[in-house]
Amino acid sequence: MEKIINACFDYLEEQVGWQTGMKKELESLRQNHPKIQAVVFAANQAQISDKNRALNKWIWQLRDAIDEANDVLDEFDYMKHKEQLPKNSEETKKKLAKFGKRALKRDPNLKRLVKAVQKLDKVSADVTTFLNLLDSAKQEQKEQEVDFYKARETGSLPTTNDLIGRGEAKEFVMQWLRKPSNEHRGTDLYRNISLLSIVGHGGMGKTTLLQYVYEEEMRKEFFDLKLWVCVSNNFDVKKVIADMLESLKKVRPSLETLEALQDSFRTEIMSKKFLLVLDDIWEEEENQDIRKWEKVLAPLAYGEIGSRILVTTRMDSVATMIAKVIKQEKERFQLRGLEEDQCLQLLNSHAFADVANPNERLRSISGEIVKKLSGSPLAAKVIGGVLNSSLDERHWTKVLNSDFVSSKLGEDDIFLILRLSYMFLPKYLQNCFAFCSIFHQDYGFNKDHLVQMWIVLGFIQQPHDQECTMEDVGGMYFDVLVKKSFFDKFEDPIGQYYYKMHDLIHELAQSVSMHECLRVEDGIKLPSIIPKTLRHLFVKTTNPDIIKKIGQFKYLRSLFLFIEASNQDLCSALIEIFKALRSLRLLFIWAPKGLKIIPIQEIGNLIHLKYFNIRGEKFTMLPRFLSNLYQLQYIIYGSSCEPRPSKVDDFLLSCINNLSNLCYVKLPGICSSSLCGIGKLKSLQELNMFDLRDASGYRIGEMENMNELCKLGINCLENVNDAEEACSAKLCAKRRLTDLTLRWSNTDSRNIDLDENVLDNLQPPKCLRNLRIERYMGARSAIWMNNVNGISNLEKINLSDCLEWETLPPFGQLPFLKSLELENMPKVKWLESKFNGNAKYHAFPLLEVLCIYDLEVLEDWFEAGVAAEDGCLFPCLIQLKVRNCPKLKELPSLPSVLKILQIQSTGTTNNCHLMLSELYISDPSVLLMEPLRSIASLKKLSISDNDEVVSFPNEAEQWFLNVRSSLSELKFFRLKSLESLPSSLESLSSLQVLQTGNVPMLRELPNLPPSLIKLIIEGCHPELKERYRKDGGSDRHKIAHIPNISIC
Repeated sequence: MEKIINACFDYLEEQVGWQTGMKKELESLRQNHPKIQAVVFAANQAQISDKNRALNKWIWQLRDAIDEANDVLDEFDYMKHKEQLPKNSEETKKKLAKFGKRALKRDPNLKRLVKAVQKLDKVSADVTTFLNLLDSAKQEQKEQEVDFYKARETGSLPTTNDLIGRGEAKEFVMQWLRKPSNEHRGTDLYRNISLLSIVGHGGMGKTTLLQYVYEEEMRKEFFDLKLWVCVSNNFDVKKVIADMLESLKKVRPSLETLEALQDSFRTEIMSKKFLLVLDDIWEEEENQDIRKWEKVLAPLAYGEIGSRILVTTRMDSVATMIAKVIKQEKERFQLRGLEEDQCLQLLNSHAFADVANPNERLRSISGEIVKKLSGSPLAAKVIGGVLNSSLDERHWTKVLNSDFVSSKLGEDDIFLILRLSYMFLPKYLQNCFAFCSIFHQDYGFNKDHLVQMWIVLGFIQQPHDQECTMEDVGGMYFDVLVKKSFFDKFEDPIGQYYYKMHDLIHELAQSVSMHECLRVEDGIKLPSIIPKTLRHLFVKTTNPDIIKKIGQFKYLRSLFLFIEASNQDLCSALIEIFKALRSLRLLFIWAPKGLKIIPIQEIGNLIHLKYFNIRGEKFTMLPRFLSNLYQLQYIIYGSSCEPRPSKVDDFLLSCINNLSNLCYVKLPGICSSSLCGIGKLKSLQELNMFDLRDASGYRIGEMENMNELCKLGINCLENVNDAEEACSAKLCAKRRLTDLTLRWSNTDSRNIDLDENVLDNLQPPKCLRNLRIERYMGARSAIWMNNVNGISNLEKINLSDCLEWETLPPFGQLPFLKSLELENMPKVKWLESKFNGNAKYHAFPLLEVLCIYDLEVLEDWFEAGVAAEDGCLFPCLIQLKVRNCPKLKELPSLPSVLKILQIQSTGTTNNCHLMLSELYISDPSVLLMEPLRSIASLKKLSISDNDEVVSFPNEAEQWFLNVRSSLSELKFFRLKSLESLPSSLESLSSLQVLQTGNVPMLRELPNLPPSLIKLIIEGCHPELKERYRKDGGSDRHKIAHIPNISIC
């Protein structure tokens, strides 16, 4: 509200004094503001209930009035921006006329502002009345402290693979997965499948237990297929089957009928041994649910013997129901509370996270607290996080004395405990968390996208530090919520992080946001009364009547529309709601069947819109209304239809550069790199690709005033004409730039001096962390690259296809460099050549990843025999890959922390002690040289790309015995002369995977160990295929014990 008051006073100062009437209301608001703050703060702390309905109603009236005033001020900003755009003489006359209207008090926007301020003043006048309710509200807070606590606070997530107190449970499940299948079930439809249900109250760790089990199985090859599906309480037959297909194929099926989905799924699992996890199954009505589950599970009957289903549920009746479906005796594992000592260990791991020497008095208090938790793992994490937020003894005693736990914890009690941490969150974090309930359970959150939504909805406070962006502040908010376990962190197969809410945490978010957030989906019963206070709405329906109801929520700030049908009634309903919802800040539209149904032009009137995300098929044009939505900060376009190069200009709007508030725009790659006049988007923070042209609007000078950029990629640098033009980009002035990519288009003959001069004048700021340079044709490093102090914050460097570059900068002196990749640089002779005469210089002190590919004249690591002191080179190196560096005879001494080593077409290593887990080589003889000769920790070995090796000598046979208890994967690729594999493979007791590819002279296999789970032979001699063919091969019996075999 203070922001509104100040903005109104600023507005009045711009006028000529005729609005003195509004000053009275503003002065009154300023006088009442401290009282209003006190009431709102106390009401929030007390978590208003039905006993405080009057106070609750007043606060919502206050919020409505504030939102109305914000809308008017937002419109003033909109008009101010519009008036600043280039105008013709007629528009200038209109502007003067508008000024005259203000002087005569006939400006409608001014009248709306006066009305909004008067309404706000009227509501605020009642503040004194509600000050008297504070005492009773505080008493209510004490009575309901349990009721308003949520969270799953923790200092940090465990970094080990151990489940505290759940080791036996995990071992039980692992053994169950391996136990022999029942061979005597005759012709039962589901005779190949076994089922185990994990049953327990919410917060007992059912899902977490199976996540650890599933993670371990993903590293093994025991099952052909592994599927994880979260069912939750919104159970739909076709959705569950589609989820299973997506889990297998990593693509959402477009099939619509049950028959098509079942048939597709049956085909995928036919004769395959699978592991299926069905997480969080609920029961609504047993008989009806049984019929549904029969349809879901029917395709599973075609799996191979030994297939397994794991189920988690809060209800024992679900375990019984699923067992009935597959006609088995119910097998269940009841997950109960932890023992007190285990629960205390878990509690303390979160309460004392990052605390070196915990206070003994605090340890004593935690020992008392754990007695109230009844062994609940989730409660231990939550309360541990609450305790960790302050190590003050008074805070811990307050938590101990709170009535947040009953002596017996059931499902509802766990939910009440979760609300505890919600009370300890500041209001701005409560807003951010509550908004997340708009997303479905088990939703995978992208941190950056969620923060963008928080920003446009006004949840993020303005940073005090001018160097800090709103995105930075929002990122810190998110990190706090992660630390307190409101979100769990996951990593996808390509190393990208995403986040999820535990189902109880999500339920809590729904509870605390019930007056503001609502999800409406077909098949889910609507609440009997939808609050008028609604601010955020998710709609997934084909019912026009439901769509029409949206228009009554005039204060709606965000709308998520999932439109899966197309008809005129629906289109008409959408037109109505977009005419009514003039206060929207955020609009997300997903239309998988096309966007023709979306009334695009009506969206053009949503002048408050700041975030627009549109996804759908057959959408190849950016709607023209975008150029009129001057408040837009984020535009995200997603479609499987990328416009052809010839259509790019049609796709883009020449006037999109009117959107000076735009911070982030995500368009198809070919489009985002071709925006004309992009220099006008001075607020833009990411520009990952921009193609330079020798034409107005596409030159590098467009970057001059884009000083908010954090990520920048510049392509086609050959179109920069001289050093002066390169300098016009003023990269060094971009104080927030952390990621920079500089690309020339080709390696054709170019002016070497020009390339060097251009790169010299593209000096980035000192804050840069990631640098990539491609196809630079200069012979030397840029001047700024030799100044270590100027690039000292670099963490990752990638140089590729720089064919003339001879001498590298002193990268070894960079104190924070973690990753260095060099590829196809045929004139580089040394990795590091400058030590500045410092005999104690530590080269590459933090480097973890070093990849060197195709450096054909690389002779040594250091020039002229200069070397770092023993133990000072690559002390933190974890991964080293060196390929096709034929003149490099020897690798340096490597640190014991190295885990992954690839050496192909290069020398071997110096004498050092290694604890490798992965090794990739082309010459098997290196295995007989130190330090590889003595290695005993190896888990994965790959030998490839060698046309000379015929067999393995006796010394190599002995080497394999050294790794018999550790080696789990062994692979041979592209060995054209190899005739036999090592006979000692039979002794490799840990070997699970053996694979060969393109080994055409291999005629037979040695005896293989019983531990082997997967055997893949591709491109071998025809004789081997005949020996081991499935139907009658003479040696097939030698490999019959292996579950998964593929020979082709």
